[in-house]
Amino acid sequence: MAHSQAVATSFKSELLQGIHNFHNGSGGGTTTTTGTGNTFKIALYTSSSTMSASTTAYTTTNEVSGTNYSAGGNTLTNVDPSTSGTTALTDFADSTWSDATITANGALIYNSSTTAGWANRAVAVLAF
Repeated sequence: MAHSQAVATSFKSELLQGIHNFHNGSGGGTTTTTGTGNTFKIALYTSSSTMSASTTAYTTTNEVSGTNYSAGGNTLTNVDPSTSGTTALTDFADSTWSDATITANGALIYNSSTTAGWANRAVAVLAF
């Protein structure tokens, strides 16, 4: 298996630094508001990819390609934790690639924010 399923180690530190905002939607916030959150994506990878907990950012290396798949993957829609009755939780809606002709062995969920120095930071690696 080329992927080991894990939460990215760098993501754990970045949460404490306030790098990721999971509030539903896209955008930012201030010190007194949550804003509308960052945009998160899911990209698919071949079995040649070697992602793990040490993965720090999205890469095009060994990303799948094929009919009806766009580099960078799909944008995820997250549920606002404040409306779910639960704290410290994010839940992304299922993502689909309709009529895609691809073979994927794993995926990377990442923050596609383009904030200088923090663009495309890894959140989690998924192994299929």
